[in-house]
Amino acid sequence: MSSENALPLIIAGPSLRHCDQQHFTLWFVSRERLSRLTLTIANAGFSRELTDDEVHIIELGQHAFQYLICVSQPELLPRDTPLAYQLSCADKANIFADVKGLTYNDSTDIEFIVKPQIDNLLHGSCRNPHHHSGDALVAADTQISQLATLQQRPSLLMLSGDQVYVDDIAGPMIYAIGEVISLLGLTQERFNDCSLAGSEQISYQPEAMYQRHINLLPKTQYKAKTAIKRWYINHPIFTSSIAENHLVSLNELIALYLLSWSPELWELIDIPKDVSGLSNANTLRWQREWTHLLAFKSGLQQVRRLFAHIPTYMIFDDHDITDDWNLTARWELAAYNHPFSKRIIGNALIAYTLFQGLGNAPTKFDAEIRPQLDALFKSPTSSAQDALIDTLLSFEHWHYSLDTSPKLIVLDTRTRRWRSESNLGKPSGLMDWEALMEFQAELVNQPNVIIVSPAPMYGVKLIETIQKMATWCGASLLVDAENWMAHPGTANTLLSIFQHRKTPEQFVILSGDVHYSFSYDISIRFRDAGPAIYQITCSGIKNQFPEKLLPYFDKFNGWLYGYFSPLNFFTKRKRMSIRGRRPNGARSKRLMNKSGIGRVELAKNGAPTKIAVLHADMSETEFLPPRHR
Repeated sequence: MSSENALPLIIAGPSLRHCDQQHFTLWFVSRERLSRLTLTIANAGFSRELTDDEVHIIELGQHAFQYLICVSQPELLPRDTPLAYQLSCADKANIFADVKGLTYNDSTDIEFIVKPQIDNLLHGSCRNPHHHSGDALVAADTQISQLATLQQRPSLLMLSGDQVYVDDIAGPMIYAIGEVISLLGLTQERFNDCSLAGSEQISYQPEAMYQRHINLLPKTQYKAKTAIKRWYINHPIFTSSIAENHLVSLNELIALYLLSWSPELWELIDIPKDVSGLSNANTLRWQREWTHLLAFKSGLQQVRRLFAHIPTYMIFDDHDITDDWNLTARWELAAYNHPFSKRIIGNALIAYTLFQGLGNAPTKFDAEIRPQLDALFKSPTSSAQDALIDTLLSFEHWHYSLDTSPKLIVLDTRTRRWRSESNLGKPSGLMDWEALMEFQAELVNQPNVIIVSPAPMYGVKLIETIQKMATWCGASLLVDAENWMAHPGTANTLLSIFQHRKTPEQFVILSGDVHYSFSYDISIRFRDAGPAIYQITCSGIKNQFPEKLLPYFDKFNGWLYGYFSPLNFFTKRKRMSIRGRRPNGARSKRLMNKSGIGRVELAKNGAPTKIAVLHADMSETEFLPPRHR
């Protein structure tokens, strides 16, 4: 492996985060601490040395320093105007000058534009590096490179969950993670109630791969009584069916994020394709994953360029932390009452905060979270880490909204669950009553809104019915039975919000999670006036549903729960009229199973004029309106 001297100055980034007329937020990671940073924004009349309050630095390791630049002032950035940013330090005029492939076409500037009137946007979820499908973020970057003007660019990029898969790591990826930990000198930690004393004892050699679910991950401390008891007696707390390389330590998670977003570290490590010490099946698996990761790595320069030019916002779903995160109250009891499983979950939440959460709404973290983050990385101790984890697990402000037109509201559907009162093993509601009331308050006096919900609010009814049947059998974790209709309290409250006469006249719902794409036009039955509801589900960016299974679900869902089916009147959403849009005008097909990034164009009144998915191969699927309204 190359020495630390081979590290470039910029290890990851730059990435534009929360940017509007009053705020400029920029994230990056450097190999060393930088002094006297000066920010220049061309066409905004801004150029000065940044204050300590505007530069948040966290020393992730000996050779990794995370920077979050947050500048806030009235009328900081003019709207609808081509802008360009440059950052210099005491001994370098442009710290991003040596980053390869960072600008578009012949430009030497990193350019962006602030568009508070959202006329088009990109959205998507579920990006798994070793999945065989292509990376749609690369396609998005390619398309932006072909635009004639900055005004044609998307207003923002919304990533609605599963930006990383903490619970599904390829063997070659975890080998790379071990190399990055060593290369950057990332901090080690001590474990409690674990077979290993600390993270320094974790092996990253190929022969140790695909074994963590057996040798490392904790198991439940109770015997659950269910109809399929054998799946739940002493069952692993971490329920992913592919958790063989589930990440556990904070330094592993830091390395994963860096490897997911920037190409530099990949150039400094050598992952063998042919390895020894694995079974024949796992040897073939390693080689297959190695091939897919090679393709993933080849597109990272374009992904970094996309993030550098487009304001990007994020929210977690389950795989950012772990599969089935907070799905049932029983899962929560098992996970948070075991010291090691709580540490694993907490580490993922720390990493989410560092790499995703802070950039969405930086001021939300100033009072409580940032001081504890700073204290942990300045003086790493188990007590400081556990204290930060406790704070993050009780934090209730992961959600946020953007002062755009339409107003964009991003929901936290993971940490404020409405737990089942009848059975701890039943799925919890995605938001509890208090969270839903806060959501409703955000809607007041808004003529139209864009809602970001990681899981579809209106799902494929046949799949939801299968999940409900599995829940009756005690297997809610097995089928990921988490949808908005799974919990009566959450479902009825949500539907009441949409039906309330004082809510907006128009909703656009962006969602993901399910690994396929579809779009619904929704209205209230027996009411002439609105609201008009458009749900647009795009998933995954680099993931897909099992190819042979989804066509059957699509066909049978159309037969059983089509627009004219009387079975709809026996569902919770019986007062809603739901029409599926047709991908590329297909007669009976409604679900599209191909990796892609969602593209939505909006009229000035906020109504979508085009709903499409841009696929990794640069083809496009447009979801056309139903034939009959």
